[in-house]
Amino acid sequence: MEPVRKIEGRAIPFGRKNVDTDVIIPAHWLKTISREGLGVGAFEAVKKEPGNVFENPTFTGSPILIAGDNFGCGSSREHAAWALLDMGITCVIAPSFSDIFSGNAFKNGILTVALPQEAVDRLMEVAQTDPIHVDLEAQTVTTPFQDRYEFPIDPFRKHCLLNGLDEVGLTLAQDEAISGFESKASSELPFLARAEAA
Repeated sequence: MEPVRKIEGRAIPFGRKNVDTDVIIPAHWLKTISREGLGVGAFEAVKKEPGNVFENPTFTGSPILIAGDNFGCGSSREHAAWALLDMGITCVIAPSFSDIFSGNAFKNGILTVALPQEAVDRLMEVAQTDPIHVDLEAQTVTTPFQDRYEFPIDPFRKHCLLNGLDEVGLTLAQDEAISGFESKASSELPFLARAEAA
């Protein structure tokens, strides 16, 4: 997982409330076990709407998505996070998130930023013309117009995102302790080693 520290660029001013995971990535895209290529199917139904923000070339490659309340509700499909990553999105800003989506996003290196509706409304406005800057270390979202919003984040999630640690990375970080335990166990409990050999 890539470390997440600062994310800056144009933000997609989506803003829609109660966007469920089926809207983020429709069910017929779930046949794959690969994380690659899902960005094409992301927001498929929304992309069919005339004048939708996802088809606006201004926002192509934007690393930030601004959404409405209760983003990521619905099923627990991890493909929703994979699809956002495949689109290049590494941060979603909304007033609130589904717990399951927020967890899946975190495990895949996507920062979810919960801000009050007034702040989200202001960022939607700024996103139409200017970039937005998200600083995970400082826990702030800022704009070129001196807007500054602080956001809360669980310290463990912050640590993992800053250091690019997924579940495998966290385990590997304990390699020395694990090796020490195994060495001690094999000398103090040799019958376990014999049982494994059998």
